[in-house]
Amino acid sequence: MTPPATGRDALLQRAIEHFAAHGVGDTSLRALAEAIGTSHRMLIYHFGSREGLLAAVVDAVESGARATLAQMVEEARDDPDPLDAGLRYWRLVTDDALVYGPLFFELSSHAMLGLPHAADLRSRLVTTWLDALTAMWRARGVPARSARAQARLDLAVARGLLHDLLLTGDRRAVDAAMTRYARDAVARLLG
Repeated sequence: MTPPATGRDALLQRAIEHFAAHGVGDTSLRALAEAIGTSHRMLIYHFGSREGLLAAVVDAVESGARATLAQMVEEARDDPDPLDAGLRYWRLVTDDALVYGPLFFELSSHAMLGLPHAADLRSRLVTTWLDALTAMWRARGVPARSARAQARLDLAVARGLLHDLLLTGDRRAVDAAMTRYARDAVARLLG
């Protein structure tokens, strides 16, 4: 049997999985090291400090979300049916949220509190998404001002429904609400 990988990326992934399952809270590096099967010294070596590790976690989680967003933008560009493209993306997001959603919302709260490891998230969690969603609506011929307003509304509804899903676990109701919202938005803006 091969021993688990111990490089920085492997440790980071194990830390993310641990935080996704248990939250960040006030977990010390020693407690985290024990939980993920490494030493406190290895975490210090690769990340410098708890803050350094949390900054790496924030970057990795946000990078994964951006990759999912890029996939959505690419697929939506070629899909003649904007409703179908949006709902396909919603399924991708909700699948990820069921695993990483609590960590995402916890790290978002760190950004709201201005914690150093999450400082960059303040803009990236909004601006990056608004820009991409605006571009998608613009590509469908929606005027710039309307596209930006719709993008902000889309982001708010999606995050609210993800929050609902994580609290209630009622995926069927949340999916139905998103389908209705998306159908109404497409009909209003493109119909």
